[in-house]
Parts: sequence; structure tokens; C-alpha cells
Amino acid sequence: MINYCKGRVIEVVRTYSSCTEIKVSTDFGENLAINYDYLTGKIKEGDEVLLNTTAVDLGLGSGGYHFVLSINGGCGAVKNRYHNMKKSNGHTMKLRYTPLQFSFLSIEEENSPYHELFNKNEDIKDMKVIIGELHSMLLPAVFNIKHKNPKIRVSYIMTDGGALPISFSRTAAFLKEEKLIEGSVTFGQAFGGDYEAVNIYTALLGAKHVLNSDIAIVTMGPGIVGTGTKYGFSGIEQGYIIDAVNTLGGTPVFIPRISFAERRARHFGISHHSITILTEIAKTRAEVIVPQFSEEKNKYIKAQIKKHSIDQIHKIVFIEEKEDILNNILHFNNDVRLSTMGRSIEQDKEFFVTAGAAGYYCAGLYDD
Repeated sequence: MINYCKGRVIEVVRTYSSCTEIKVSTDFGENLAINYDYLTGKIKEGDEVLLNTTAVDLGLGSGGYHFVLSINGGCGAVKNRYHNMKKSNGHTMKLRYTPLQFSFLSIEEENSPYHELFNKNEDIKDMKVIIGELHSMLLPAVFNIKHKNPKIRVSYIMTDGGALPISFSRTAAFLKEEKLIEGSVTFGQAFGGDYEAVNIYTALLGAKHVLNSDIAIVTMGPGIVGTGTKYGFSGIEQGYIIDAVNTLGGTPVFIPRISFAERRARHFGISHHSITILTEIAKTRAEVIVPQFSEEKNKYIKAQIKKHSIDQIHKIVFIEEKEDILNNILHFNNDVRLSTMGRSIEQDKEFFVTAGAAGYYCAGLYDD
């Protein structure tokens, strides 16, 4: 069921990466909303809009936004122009068989200038691929790579496990603006990256052979689906991503979801999500990054690893340099706000240090 509401734009708050945040007035009060400029067109103060209010009505979503479906009674959409490819030459659809479906030129298809690369290259030649469950793992990982070795070429691959438009992510926009990543690839039903790919395999190949990445980081966009059940969460995709990286000859580096700020027992220490992925979903081996914390916390984590025999299935990499990792994150932290599940780095330090440790580890593999 979709909830609709009409409203009027009373303020344009900000625009970033083809995404405009606005404040709207409706019969139910004022609220923030998101307009995707490449889907519905440019928006301005005074415009009448049709809004999708479902997530706010249900108390769901990242940030409590409505989403603009149309402006002034019409679509007003502009032609999509990601990167510099002509979208009219594309024959692949995203948001397929919905009222918002649109065509795009995938990086692999025949009209793409990179088409032949995908016939000539069938591996990623030992590229390190950091695999994270949550979008909030992206910044700490990138910060540690680039602060430790600015010459390393890093790309971001966004899955369709969370938000579908990459422009919803201020993180991705920040990393691109600051030149901390070479570019982005969106695959599946996710869209808006510098390059579009059909699946994780061609996304990885594109990161290696088009963006010339040394390291790729794969996470979903903002927002994860969870149900409080063993298998019912969208982050389960990490399992098949590990396998895809191994299939293509890369090195999968897994970020476990670790927190000691979580009140939910199933996410305390190593999250049950990570345990399920590593013990049941992934069919091939990954390098699992585990920073060293206090003696008590280390004991708890190691007991989880032993209980579930994770060290018998995967390579556990213990990282000692907790303070260096934290300092690398804080070096950039003045420029952007770090948050996961509503918690700051001060409130959930272990979560961010674990994500940062994966970047720290991979960057160290490229040290002279």
C-alpha cells in the first residue's frame, strides 16, 4: 500500500548530487521531503507536489522523509545523464515494470564504450574488495585507506539492498567531491552511480578495469531491511558477494558488524547477521577483520568466533592498531557526521573502528 499526499514546497533546503531536500507544507503539517531531480525534474519554492508519505506514516526510513512523485501535476522529468553516456542508447531498464521505470546504458552492453572490456577481462586480478553490511561502514574504511596511503585508487560499489538512488547518500556525494574515491558503480536495481552494472560480477569487473581500482568497497545504500529473524535481512547479500569476489579472483575482506553499544542481544559483540553470513551463507573463504579492543571485549568476541567455528571457515585477521585507526577516522570527521543506527562514533566506537580496520588492513597491503 502506498500513502499519497499533496503538498506545497515552502523551502529548498539543499541540493546535492542530483537530489534536492525540501520542506513541504501539507494538510498534516510540515515535513522534509526528497526530490530526485533526474526522475521528476528540478523543483523550486512554491511548486505543488504529490508525495509518497508511506515511510514517514509507518515510522520507517532513513531520516523521516517524504518523496516527491510529481511536480505541478506532471512528471517534469529530465533525461537521465549519468557520467557522460547517452541514456537514449541504453536498452536496460531499472525500477522495471513500475511507473518510474527508466532506461540506462549499462557499462557492459553493446553500445557502451567499455563493452569489449567485459569480453576480454574475466577476473579482477587480486583486487582487494572490502565488503560491509551497512552504508555507515563506508566512510571509516575509505578514511583509513586514503589517510594511510593517498595514492591508492578506491571505488565504491553500491548494492540494491538499501536505498536505490545513490544520490540519497550524502556520504557518496562527499567522497566524490573530496576525490576520496575514483568513482562509483551501482548494480541491480540501485542506480545513479558513475557507472551502471547489471550485477555484482560486472560491477566488480567495472571497478577493476574501468575505474582501475586497487580496492573496491561494496555496501548497500542507506537503510537496511531487517525482520528480527535469522535470514530475513537484506545484508545477507554479503554472503554471495564474498563468493562473487572469489569467483573473479579477488580477495574478499569482510567487515563484521561489531557493537557493544547495542541493546539488542542478537547484535551485541559480533552481530548475528555477520555470524549467519560467515557460517551459512558464504560458500567460500574471506578475510575477516577483527580489531583488538579491551581485554573483556576481546574475550567476548573470541568466544563468539570459537563457538561458531568462524576461524575454521575463514581467515581471522586481528588488528592491533586501534588508536591509529581511530585517528585516521577523526582526521576527516570534522567534515562529515558519522552515525550508525542513530549512534555517533563516541557512542559506538567499536563499530566504526571495525569498519576502519578493514581499510587500514587493505591499505597496508600496498605499503612500499
